[in-house]
Amino acid sequence: MRSFEDVTALLDATGETLGHSEWVEVAQDRIDTFANATEDHQWIHVDRERAAEGPFGTTIAHGFLTLSLLPALAAEVYHLEKAPSMGINYGLNKVRFLQPVTVGSRVRDNVVLTSAQQTERGILATMQHTVEIEGQERPALVAETLTLFVP
Repeated sequence: MRSFEDVTALLDATGETLGHSEWVEVAQDRIDTFANATEDHQWIHVDRERAAEGPFGTTIAHGFLTLSLLPALAAEVYHLEKAPSMGINYGLNKVRFLQPVTVGSRVRDNVVLTSAQQTERGILATMQHTVEIEGQERPALVAETLTLFVP
């Protein structure tokens, strides 16, 4: 866990690898819950029997489920000792889903702070996230996120 005194300390850490999260299992109940929340019940995600005969041999997590894990995974990577009043998901510059996450796989997030800049509203941090799948060479996804930290 990388610790920063406050959000302004991110300004000096631009370009640095912040670290990686712990491994998290992507279980079928998480996939089913996400399917219910998003109303995306495609068979490759929720139909175990059909998916067993499909291209992946089992069910797979939604790409957006894997993407939605980034805030929780990143919270294990870095910490602001003096928290800002809020951190706002400002958007995404780029997301690529490179490999499916099969049910029961474990994933973790590697985070690089690619930029941090002072704006009139706060500090805008751009981070590159690479979500690895345990035992796999290719990552599940690579995403560049923008977070606005408001003092």
